[in-house]
Amino acid sequence: MTPAELTDQDIATLAQDMRARGEPFAIATVVRTLGATAAKPGAKALLDAQGQILQGWIGGGCVRAALAKATKRAMTEGQPQLISLQPQDVLDDKGIAPGDDIDGMRFARNGCPSKGSMDVFVELILPLPELVIFGASPVAQSLAKLAAQFQWSISEYSTDTPIRPLASTEQRMVVVATQGKEDLASLTMGLEMGADFVAFVGSRRKFATLSEKLAVQGVSLDELSKVQAPAGLHINAVTPDEIALSILAQLTQVRRQNLRNEPK
Repeated sequence: MTPAELTDQDIATLAQDMRARGEPFAIATVVRTLGATAAKPGAKALLDAQGQILQGWIGGGCVRAALAKATKRAMTEGQPQLISLQPQDVLDDKGIAPGDDIDGMRFARNGCPSKGSMDVFVELILPLPELVIFGASPVAQSLAKLAAQFQWSISEYSTDTPIRPLASTEQRMVVVATQGKEDLASLTMGLEMGADFVAFVGSRRKFATLSEKLAVQGVSLDELSKVQAPAGLHINAVTPDEIALSILAQLTQVRRQNLRNEPK
């Protein structure tokens, strides 16, 4: 397939498939060109976590090394990248070395014979954060319906469900909404899942009782102290839907706080 025959639909289809599989990837888009360049503004490519182009076209081999580095850096830092590929003589005239980062723009050498320059935006697409919900209570059901509308990957677990290992780029949060049915077993499993956040739907007194039993089982006080109980922000919630809303608000708060805390 030639570059001219590729369409954004090809990229969109592959992106949807990779999203469904929970695979991280990046979309690179040419945003500006100067001089003679093979790719023009608007050209796109989809790259895997190692920076290999899987679909689309953004220029010849002389730009792919810089693009691969930018993609790997995006994966490591959890941040999009803006790179400017310029001929060596242009960089020299500006007193800029390849690898310099100036006002959020990372510069790289363009070794293409055409001697053109191009700016490329590399957008990072990470798997949706996983929300693990234990229980079939009204709160659990309301939370699953509500969270699905806000870009969460919902996993409804029971205590006999195998724990899926997390990839390094994935984020997992756990809500135990069993409300009297397998509370202890669900909390035990939830604490073993390597989650960024664990919350328990129930009163502080109930969780305190469960904590004593968990401590006897060998769960450390440090781990127990990380459990949010009761789950959710304090909004005077009463109904299951309101409680689910308060929990989702807290999950969103933690999710966005984690993004702000990512290294720059």
